[in-house]
Amino acid sequence: MEKFPITQEGFNRMEEEVKRLKTEDRPAIITAIADAREHGDLKENAEYHAAKERQSFVEGRIQELEHKIAHAEVIDISELSGKRVKFGAKVKLVDVNTDKEATYQIVGEYEADLEQGKISLMSPIARALIGKEEGDDVEIQTPGGEKVYEILNVSYR
Repeated sequence: MEKFPITQEGFNRMEEEVKRLKTEDRPAIITAIADAREHGDLKENAEYHAAKERQSFVEGRIQELEHKIAHAEVIDISELSGKRVKFGAKVKLVDVNTDKEATYQIVGEYEADLEQGKISLMSPIARALIGKEEGDDVEIQTPGGEKVYEILNVSYR
């Protein structure tokens, strides 16, 4: 796997999740497995099987996050500036037909969260915005058809 871009905030969240999984979730699961073993026959012990399933999920998640952390290229967006859209930019748009405004931050694919306004660098919206500047119109293909947006503001704070 090659390096992938991520903001410092996204990288910190991944590290915090690994720490929580190792220091809180893993010990709790070990305790749950030990408690379930005390109940006898493991073949028909639902608590034991649930704890083992949870353990498998947590260990897999730890491996996944550690792999991502090892291949992350952290980009410090606080050092970026300008009016051209690039990775890390917060872009305020307005739909030219409906006057509906939206703000998105372009982030790495592993930290994208549409509810928080963070879109993946690989998303169609982000790909259409990259390289554009404030005042530019951008045509974006959406499931509902083509939409035209005007870039109102580009910031990196």
